[in-house]
Amino acid sequence: MKKWLVQNWFLSGLIGAAFLAWLIPEAGASGGLFRSEITTRFGVVLIFFFQGLTLSLTVMKKGIMQWRLHVFVQTAIFLAIPLLALAVLGLSKGLLSSELKIGFLFLAALPTTIATSVAYTAMVRGNVAGAVFNSATANLAGIFITPLWISIWLQTGGETLPLGRLFLDISLMILAPLLAGQFCRPLVYQWVDSYKKAFSILSSLIIIFIVYAAFCNSWQANIWAAHGSGTALVAASGAMLFFIAVKGLVYLGIKLFRFNRENSMAALFCASQKTLAAGAPMANLIFASHSGLGIILLPLMFYHIFQLFLGGVLVNRLKVDHQRP
Repeated sequence: MKKWLVQNWFLSGLIGAAFLAWLIPEAGASGGLFRSEITTRFGVVLIFFFQGLTLSLTVMKKGIMQWRLHVFVQTAIFLAIPLLALAVLGLSKGLLSSELKIGFLFLAALPTTIATSVAYTAMVRGNVAGAVFNSATANLAGIFITPLWISIWLQTGGETLPLGRLFLDISLMILAPLLAGQFCRPLVYQWVDSYKKAFSILSSLIIIFIVYAAFCNSWQANIWAAHGSGTALVAASGAMLFFIAVKGLVYLGIKLFRFNRENSMAALFCASQKTLAAGAPMANLIFASHSGLGIILLPLMFYHIFQLFLGGVLVNRLKVDHQRP
């Protein structure tokens, strides 16, 4: 058990953050001891500055010419999967609360992971350069496309999202730090690359704190009293089913495009992953005034768990299949 906790400390931290928020919500809520309304925003800036510092443009350039792979992955991430989510939400009727509906659409509209999709692609001997290019491109595009999807969804329910102010906020707190990190990288890349794991750990700790603050605000606003503990079960079940549906959709697309094995592996992991590293900070900006942020984040948190564990199982299976004569 101890070994498992050490190996999966980030997942344990996310669960622990939700539990700690239940025990002492006052400290992490807005205006509390940790001043989360300020510290979470500073944390967002740090996360994307670190991403800019550690992102290698040299590797990205190697994958830039494979346009069929790029079109497939970006279309799947920002069009096919959100449309799949809209179809599922249309069929869900009264099964999901309004916060969970927003949470699932937010999950669907998010870009892919960078670290995990590239790592899984490398482990199955896929097109690593293509994976790096697509994951980085998606994270840049998602800064603007994800809020746009949320705005469209909210407008159908009679709500509005101040896109102009939101894009400015996102540009200052996400895009500017990322570009600043890229600007600084040529000066310190050797040092940064030698401490890449430390930057990743620090970013993960910041994400745990952002999740803690979101749950604290939800407890303070009595959101969980209104929805009950069954909300988490619904979110977990829905996230697992959605993960399976997304994997199936991506697999069918790969067959239609007839990619070779290397590009198939890159597409399989890049197109179906969803980023918690960028998702939690972005949700903190988009839904800053929403008391149900903790519930909105639930589908993404559970999806992240499934893509790590089930993705790991899939990697092992693909590695075995590839090694067979």
